Amino acid sequence: MSQNILDTKIEFLKGVGPQRADILKTELQIFKFGDLLQHYPFRYVDKTKFHTIKGLVADNYAVQLKGVLRRLDSVGSGRGRRLVGRFRDETGTIELVWFKGVTWIEKKLVVGVQYVVYGKPTLYKGRLNITHPEVEPATTANTEHALTLEPVYHSTGKLENKGLDSRGIMKVQRILQNKLRDAPIAENLPTYFLEKFKFPARKKALTDIHFPGSTALLATAQNRLKFEELFFLQLKLLSLKTKRQTALKGHVFSQVGEYFNSFYKEKLPFELTDAQKRVIKEIRRDMGSGAQMNRLLQGDVGSGKTIVGLMCMLIAMDNGFQCCLMAPTEILAQQHYESISESVEGLGIQVAFLSGSVKGKKRKQLLEVLANGDIHILIGTHALIEDWVVYKNLGLAIIDEQHRFGVAQRASLWKKGIGAPPHILVMTATPIPRTLAMTLYGDLDISVIDELPPGRKDIVTLHKTENGRLRVFGFMKEEIAKGRQVYVVYPLIEESESEQLADLNNLMEGYESLSRDFPKPDYQISVVHGRMKAKDKDFEMQRFVKGETQIMIATTVIEVGVNVPNASVMVIENTERFGLSQLHQLRGRVGRGAEQSYCILMSSFKLSKDGKKRIETMCRTNNGFEISEVDMELRGPGNIQGTEQSGMVDFHIANLATDGRILQTAREIATRVLEDDPKLEKPHHSPLRRYLEKDKKYLTTWGRIS
Repeated sequence: MSQNILDTKIEFLKGVGPQRADILKTELQIFKFGDLLQHYPFRYVDKTKFHTIKGLVADNYAVQLKGVLRRLDSVGSGRGRRLVGRFRDETGTIELVWFKGVTWIEKKLVVGVQYVVYGKPTLYKGRLNITHPEVEPATTANTEHALTLEPVYHSTGKLENKGLDSRGIMKVQRILQNKLRDAPIAENLPTYFLEKFKFPARKKALTDIHFPGSTALLATAQNRLKFEELFFLQLKLLSLKTKRQTALKGHVFSQVGEYFNSFYKEKLPFELTDAQKRVIKEIRRDMGSGAQMNRLLQGDVGSGKTIVGLMCMLIAMDNGFQCCLMAPTEILAQQHYESISESVEGLGIQVAFLSGSVKGKKRKQLLEVLANGDIHILIGTHALIEDWVVYKNLGLAIIDEQHRFGVAQRASLWKKGIGAPPHILVMTATPIPRTLAMTLYGDLDISVIDELPPGRKDIVTLHKTENGRLRVFGFMKEEIAKGRQVYVVYPLIEESESEQLADLNNLMEGYESLSRDFPKPDYQISVVHGRMKAKDKDFEMQRFVKGETQIMIATTVIEVGVNVPNASVMVIENTERFGLSQLHQLRGRVGRGAEQSYCILMSSFKLSKDGKKRIETMCRTNNGFEISEVDMELRGPGNIQGTEQSGMVDFHIANLATDGRILQTAREIATRVLEDDPKLEKPHHSPLRRYLEKDKKYLTTWGRIS
């Protein structure tokens, strides 16, 4: 057996064996005793509390019932087969319904036996039922270990087939706890932490999290384990940040010169906001420090991130360096190229554009001029990081909409610097909740532009159902009569070929409907969707940009990258099929000019609880950071846009949507520890050092540019 019992392979636990071990490894990544111990319950059932069927309410929280299974019928056949049970207590009857695992459940249940049922009551055709309830014989539920709070574990179909449903996992957890009873489990937090926060010892917490004797013991165990998980993550991220700042030298941009000053005095189209000025100062400080800058710039749609990026490029040029700006799509890169070229016209600055579509002689000439240093700013797509692109002295690289790029693509920019890596500024218009930013980008410096330029009007957002469509069409005509333009956006889900076709049909039906109400020659309509060839898509988009068409019907391809200040109305069809973050991004396509703009959310009359919350949030606020908090609350941090590419860490127990205060405390404590003892050499920090040395495989740089 391993010297540390938690490192023992899971197949050596009684009740597991080789076959179950293989399934645990593939389904839940449980390889060792320690992994099983960290497969925490996701909820607990209060085994002392029972509800009556008569007192149930639809869409209530999950409830526990005790009664007798009176009937069990198999309905339908093949894949459509389901089981319907009639369950009765002394107050009434309720249906139990199963669509999955029907054969297994049918063998397990016996009519006439008393059971304990746990599940969430819902209303179907006016009658209450519970779908896929947990069911166990009342005798077992009452006697087994006399649990007050029974743990409930995540499982899968394959695990259930091997007898490892939630109750099966609970049984092997019980066996593991018995095996660990007399085994030492090393403490990984300093003693003064335990005293300061009144935390239980690690071994005690790992017992109480699985089999708590009371709600109070459960709460203290959860608190300790959540803090521990978040603290070590922050300790690693802050340690990486410190190492980067001290070890990684960067180009020193010591002066602000002719390029910056000329632009500021002669070309700046508007007064910078206080937030923009603050962010430029933060970036200037970084670029002059001698350490390589790695900064994330967050700003809501229309907050003026691009002008900040341009002014930072001018500082780099004043110090003799080249700059590049990488965007995720050719359309967005082209727009940056056009707007920046126009902004610096007359200042003697050479701006060039490079994408995969630039080929042959034109590309060869561009690359020669770039290598000579005669191009000051290169703007383009991921072509900027190809091996054949050589810069003379790249000093600053800006990445726009950074969540669209993978870590490897971003890392390639580092190699483009000569002598030292370029300073890196990543920009995103997808606001990230503060807790998520501290986790994903905990080793980056973060700047936030949290105010809009003066004169920008808040977009008015309205919710309409099908019976209001004619009024919406009338409003669109009024805006078009004023010379404005309109977007109409349809959802596009790309999970399968059939869904793509269904969505395309939906869009084309919408086009036909609009064509009847907005006939030629009075109205011109552009259509853009993901199945079009790139050149056709660009042609249609350019018609809209030039004002040759008044209405653009599109899928979410326009979420990022179309800047038409004259567009004042955004109509979003089937709103219930969009996430909050996506809705906010789409809304940001309007409101770019001085005129009042509108976003109209069209939906079916029947909406889910989450659907109502999304629409209510959109109508209530234009604040992207507030919207991102609600989005994380609804979807969970793992589904927020961009986390997959950023290597989102997978927590065992912490939840960024609900544990923000614990995260804040963990980060503050980690900061103090590293300020006091950067290398964790003091004796009282030996548990931290020991844990980190053992845990080196987790020292990945989440969200880092490198």
